Amino acid sequence: MNKNIEVQYLKLLNDIMKNGVVKEDRTGTGTISIFGRQIRHDMSLGFPLLTTKKMPLKVISTELKWFLKGDTNIKYLVDNNCNIWNGDAYKKYCKTHPSEYYDDMFTQEEFIEHIKQDESFAENWGKLGPIYGKQWRRWEESDEHIDGESYMMYNGIDQIKNLIEQLKTNPDSRRLMVNAWNVGELDKMTLPPCHYGFQMYVRDKKYLSLMWNQRSVDTFLGLPFNIASYAMLLKIIAKEVNMIPDELIGNLGDVHVYSNHVKQVKEQMNREPMKLPQLDVSEVNVLEGLFKYELKNYDSHEAIKAPLSN
Repeated sequence: MNKNIEVQYLKLLNDIMKNGVVKEDRTGTGTISIFGRQIRHDMSLGFPLLTTKKMPLKVISTELKWFLKGDTNIKYLVDNNCNIWNGDAYKKYCKTHPSEYYDDMFTQEEFIEHIKQDESFAENWGKLGPIYGKQWRRWEESDEHIDGESYMMYNGIDQIKNLIEQLKTNPDSRRLMVNAWNVGELDKMTLPPCHYGFQMYVRDKKYLSLMWNQRSVDTFLGLPFNIASYAMLLKIIAKEVNMIPDELIGNLGDVHVYSNHVKQVKEQMNREPMKLPQLDVSEVNVLEGLFKYELKNYDSHEAIKAPLSN
């Protein structure tokens, strides 16, 4: 496999366009889809932030901090100019609009402004259910029984805390895993996890790798975010446990391009990759969702805009 992550990504786009089948999807947009692919990146070659279109690393890092904090309300995101979950929250609001309180339905722009300005509104309508952050930090046990009936125990399992402890005390473990696909809570989530779990691996007691699994891959908009987000997660956890980032691996299930992204995909495929940037991280406290970073030598082509399907 080509060691250049961006060459792999562009080949993946080409694979979809040449070999993909047309499929319907949840959003009603329609996709061109292939199944079962893998990408790999050697972290010593640079930070895998795509250069064939400009990528907003501040937005990516804000979402990652949100996950690590265990937060599932979009207020933190919108307060920090990260709007990638706005459509999902607004769609949920539209489905359960409280007509007894409001005479007219808010537009999405009005909805987000209320999230920013009205704490009680944000508390009620900013919630996305038990998605990534909740599962990473508070996976709840529910397998206890009394008189044949199950009941929920609310002493949530902190998977991130357990992962860091195991990396420090038992780095050769084959159980260095975090899972977001909680089948008992999928129906409560605004959107079930697309990237549903990751595993870490330590080589020679000091080199740390991360492999994530993704069931559904929006290859033009989503996958570049996922690559950079998991690379950043690998960097900050490695910093926390005093290891060296080694390899980043993505296992991809339904890999698709939305029908309204085809023009943008063709434009990106005609661009030449540039040298990858470097990312330095500091002042890391993974369990608090805190870290600082400095992106160095990031040169890229201009951004390519495309609609997000919710």
